[in-house]
Amino acid sequence: MIIFQKVRQALTRVFSEMRWYSIVLALLFYGISTWLMLFAAGEEALLNINDFIYWLVVTGSTVGYGDMSPVTSSGKYIVSFYVIPMGLSIFALVLGRVAAWVSSQWQKGVKGLKPLDLENHVLVIGWNGQRTIALLNMLLKERAETENKPDIVLCAKADINNPMPDLIEFVKVNSFNNDEEMDRACVAKAAVIVMDNEEDDVTMTTSLYCSKRNQQGHLIAYFKDESLVDLLQTHCPNVECTPSVAVEMLAKSAFDPGSSLLQHDLLTVQEGQAQFSIEVPESAPNISVETIFLDLKRNYNATFIGFIEPTVPATVTLNPNFDVIIQPKFKLFYIAQQRIKHFNWQALAVEETQ
Repeated sequence: MIIFQKVRQALTRVFSEMRWYSIVLALLFYGISTWLMLFAAGEEALLNINDFIYWLVVTGSTVGYGDMSPVTSSGKYIVSFYVIPMGLSIFALVLGRVAAWVSSQWQKGVKGLKPLDLENHVLVIGWNGQRTIALLNMLLKERAETENKPDIVLCAKADINNPMPDLIEFVKVNSFNNDEEMDRACVAKAAVIVMDNEEDDVTMTTSLYCSKRNQQGHLIAYFKDESLVDLLQTHCPNVECTPSVAVEMLAKSAFDPGSSLLQHDLLTVQEGQAQFSIEVPESAPNISVETIFLDLKRNYNATFIGFIEPTVPATVTLNPNFDVIIQPKFKLFYIAQQRIKHFNWQALAVEETQ
């Protein structure tokens, strides 16, 4: 009795933990013991290894196709009182373990505890409730207009679950400047990093950290206090700073009614005209603003509004003269119904020479 209790306690401890190795051992024991029993019962037709594995899976899972079955009385008793009951227990154990593992992985993803393996993605750092939800929705709409469809990742310290588990990835961290935690969000491999926190000082430290970890990506930081913009750009010129323009928009609308509506329409891609950008490829020739302006209006019903030179990334030239020359690597801004996905630069070169 004491030996039986010890064996029972050992088995209970092993299988209650449901480790993978215990399941594999149980399967091996089940298969080997069944084969030995059938061998002892004289079931020669079931002993071929390939036929045995097939028959055991079909019978132990109670599918029972009936194409193979024991012929001896002993073999039938073995199947009835050992193979089927033991098979049901083991298959239930396997399915339960698989279901638990799948559920655990899904829960880790929803809770942001699962490390990601991404690159060239859009990383949003910070959580501001509905404002972040609105930002994510706009990013998803913008992504729908692009060809490469980058992954969108939300990285937050707030105690939340993934707000859009079917659309974006989520990583929860305790600090925005911890290498081990931020590596789960693949911060060094992101193509775009958007930093928007409730406190400007958190955005500042996060910007400094991300600028150090990712020097090739496009970094964007939002500040309520505009005085911090110059301070950050002094130390991190590669970070594009976006200060709040609410007060400026109020003043503008006071003397130019409708200005806020105009800005909202240009910033959203849901309906109407919107503002987009495109980088001139290195293979493109030098082209005048006049040629680009007329081509955009004629062939794409779009309006050219300005450009950024690669040597002066923090300065936008709006409404340039027609004789200004646009060179490769310039970033062009235009207003259109939708993003221009295929721009014919060679046709522009032909027009330039005519």
